[in-house]
Amino acid sequence: MIKALSRSLRQYKKGSVITIVLSLLEVAFEILIPLCMANVIDEGIDVGNMSAVWKYGIALLIFAFFQLVTGMLSAHIAARTSVGFSANLRQDMYDNVQTFAFSNIDKFSTVSIVTRLTTDVTNIQNAYQMLIRMAIRGPVMLVFSMIVSFRINNTIACIFLAVIPLMAALLLLIIKNVNPIFNRVFHTYDQLNNVVQENVRGIRVVKSFNREEYEIDKFKGISNKIYADFAKGERLLAFNSPIMQFFMYACMILISWIGAKAIVASGNNAALGMTTGDLTALFSYATQILMSLMMLSMVFAMITISIASARRIAEILEEKTDIANPANPQMTVQDGSIRFEGVDFVYAAKADKKVLDNINLSIASGETVGIIGGTGSSKSSLVQLIPRLYDVTGGRLTLGGVDVREYDLDTLRNAVAMVLQKNELFSGTIKENLRWGNENATDEEIEYACKLACAEEFIQTFPDKYDTHIEQGGTNVSGGQKQRLCIARALLKKPKVLILDDSTSAVDTKTDASIQKSFAEFIPDTTKIIIAQRVSSVQHADQIIVLDDGEMVAAGKHEELLTTCDIYREVYESQKKGDGKNE
Repeated sequence: MIKALSRSLRQYKKGSVITIVLSLLEVAFEILIPLCMANVIDEGIDVGNMSAVWKYGIALLIFAFFQLVTGMLSAHIAARTSVGFSANLRQDMYDNVQTFAFSNIDKFSTVSIVTRLTTDVTNIQNAYQMLIRMAIRGPVMLVFSMIVSFRINNTIACIFLAVIPLMAALLLLIIKNVNPIFNRVFHTYDQLNNVVQENVRGIRVVKSFNREEYEIDKFKGISNKIYADFAKGERLLAFNSPIMQFFMYACMILISWIGAKAIVASGNNAALGMTTGDLTALFSYATQILMSLMMLSMVFAMITISIASARRIAEILEEKTDIANPANPQMTVQDGSIRFEGVDFVYAAKADKKVLDNINLSIASGETVGIIGGTGSSKSSLVQLIPRLYDVTGGRLTLGGVDVREYDLDTLRNAVAMVLQKNELFSGTIKENLRWGNENATDEEIEYACKLACAEEFIQTFPDKYDTHIEQGGTNVSGGQKQRLCIARALLKKPKVLILDDSTSAVDTKTDASIQKSFAEFIPDTTKIIIAQRVSSVQHADQIIVLDDGEMVAAGKHEELLTTCDIYREVYESQKKGDGKNE
């Protein structure tokens, strides 16, 4: 975990080292100040020697000035370093997420990744800032204050040796009880973010079903759970301060009592016992020792809160993609021919049942292939294997005569354009969204792709045409318009294989037919795979594949399947009757 996080320090390692050095210098000046103060009292004020007062007084001001400067610089650099470290963490996590295969993404929910990129990183940022400053300053100050205290008076210094183990034991007890609470609370944060995301994305459904009160109560329940856990954790951590204060004042009382007796017994003669200056210095060192323990307790408390966040961040950073480039990848896809040779697929290695079972299928380059099947028949799973969104778990899948696992991933995915079942548009103009398919596409190429996808007609009705702004998720265009824009975006890749995963379901049959006709006329060399619920969308395909429960039960042309495949015939007849009723 620490190794995974430390890789994100990079250019901020230097700042971390400088902060540590400055913190050590700050401690050194802070240790010298009480000794200087003691000399002012013993060698100057008590004996009436003003030259000694001036000498040690000036030294005191110099030490205080350098302590101030080193403290300010270390705080400034620590803040800048911790912020930079957190920025690197966020970037490294995001970069790694972009490499994930679908199977990797399935392990983490979207909201969990968002929480890790925001709340968890902020916790690490705060903890690291304390770590490179207070975690260094506290122990060093504790050790050196103890050493100087023993040089002044062994008996009084032993008070600290008795107190420190008791304070440490109580601190560890608090941390032991707080740690599981904060581990739990960050998982609850994931649930809260999930509720917010679902509610905002599905706000139209929420309002149409009048479920606002239900969603409010659900949010309030999870929010109250977070509040209860945080309140409990903070209550336990709150014991830290009074415990430290109790021991601090107890030490002061003991030092005052023992020190006063020693001064009276020695008559303020350093050779015989203690001086007033020594007692003053001990008070300062007592404060420093106890304050250093307070610092350490704060550091431990922050680390306790952030250790759960650190584990969650490390999970993202250490996750390796299940799909990676081969050692010597193929860099060219010759054509759009596809072969499934005994292909099996499961989402999880321990799954009881195969998602796809022994698929054997041959598609010639330039063919149009339709895929029909009921819900859950694994139509989408089949086509997602072609661009390696998932990898086959058995058998072999080739594109252009080469196993897809032997291709460079960028080469493979540039050759396969896929319009997914859940279409997604991003904030920006229509033109910016379309250029996801080809960032260097000219305006003429964009317009041509839109004509093929039958998107040109509605784009021209917008006042800003191709510069029309698309809201997040494409909420300001209809479902059919969104589908046609996504098809145009895919066409701009000029792919060897075009996969439409139920991506014309929201357009009318006339527009659907126009899109199919455009494909046949203008991209004849592109292999087209069309998953559809409507038989009319695929009935003119070169071959139609019928899937049922992950198995390929039939393949052939429309007329052939009507006579040989019961499933296909039932779907066709039920849709034909439905169309008749609608008429």
